Amino acid sequence: MRRKLTRMFTRSVKRKTGHGARATSHAPAGFTLTEVVVASAILIIAIVPILKALTSAHVSTTIIEHRTHSLILAQAKLDEIKARSIYNYGGSFTGNNTSLDGPYLCNVQDASAGTDLRTITVSVGYDLNVNSTLETDEIEITLATLVARRW
Repeated sequence: MRRKLTRMFTRSVKRKTGHGARATSHAPAGFTLTEVVVASAILIIAIVPILKALTSAHVSTTIIEHRTHSLILAQAKLDEIKARSIYNYGGSFTGNNTSLDGPYLCNVQDASAGTDLRTITVSVGYDLNVNSTLETDEIEITLATLVARRW
């Protein structure tokens, strides 16, 4: 009797746990095609806005980088003109489409406000269409200063 009870107990445990030769499962072994298609569609719907946001962030970062570099170059050009004006105040500082650093171009306008005072305007931008001409839609930074005769 004890042996019979042990065999019955072992069989019921094997059925519940899924172990043993007699244990069978009718559950599917993988995903159906419909499940895969639905999961893929949900994933695509979730990823598209994320990719749009990342692209927008990258474009904004590039614009900020160009403007920052243009500002640095414009300030350096103004400093150069101020230094040159100490010994060469009578010369013209005007220049158009001067290459500063690779695709960055510079336009300098020199206006005389009087004999001892000049207005210098520096415009710097990134040459987007690579035609070596700084056009109005490519100008990112414009700085102006007054330069006075020192002696």
